[in-house]
Amino acid sequence: MKAKQLVITVHASAWAALLVQAAFSTACWAASAPAAPLHPDPAKGKQIAAEVCAPCHNADGNSTISTNPRLAGQGADYLVKQLTDLAKPAGDKTGRENPVMGGFAASLSPQDRVNLAAWFSSRTPNREPIAPGSDSSHLGQRLYRAGLPEKAVPACAGCHGPSGDGLPVRFPRIGGQHSDYIEAQLRAFREGSRRNNEPMAQIAFRLSDPEIKALSEFIAGLRAE
Repeated sequence: MKAKQLVITVHASAWAALLVQAAFSTACWAASAPAAPLHPDPAKGKQIAAEVCAPCHNADGNSTISTNPRLAGQGADYLVKQLTDLAKPAGDKTGRENPVMGGFAASLSPQDRVNLAAWFSSRTPNREPIAPGSDSSHLGQRLYRAGLPEKAVPACAGCHGPSGDGLPVRFPRIGGQHSDYIEAQLRAFREGSRRNNEPMAQIAFRLSDPEIKALSEFIAGLRAE
């Protein structure tokens, strides 16, 4: 009788161990399984923009403050990536340092970021007219159209397009962006406070202050062709 009870006990223990192993395997699979894609809701993004983003970027993303970027018409995937990078902790090697935007981005859920990006990407961007008679216009045009081969600086148009419309997912829209903002970002890439794009960091590192300024002014004046 005792032998039979022992066999039953062993079988029960083995069964319990199998159940624990199965539960552990299921948990590991759930943790490693890719998350379902988030479906964008521009209407909810519009609400967030109106309540939070409008003072700096305007509710439609067409910022009138030269140090704050215009977000209207920007690629949705690019905007999600930037919000995600801004939310990363200080010192992260792939992050962006911005005390104001960092705190705001960290407060957004992944779904909020997707919704906000969907709203701004659906808006029509405004473009600044080309400033006539700029002393740096020729240098800026050269940098954008042809680059500086002698400094291993490629043409910006190669990635961002002739009129700065970019390529959704890979390269952002920069045509018509505020020159002050473009200048600040190129400096941030050069100085290392913006680390979320290694190719841009390498390019900016090779640019002088006058070249950055000339390029920023030229980009601000680009219009859709």
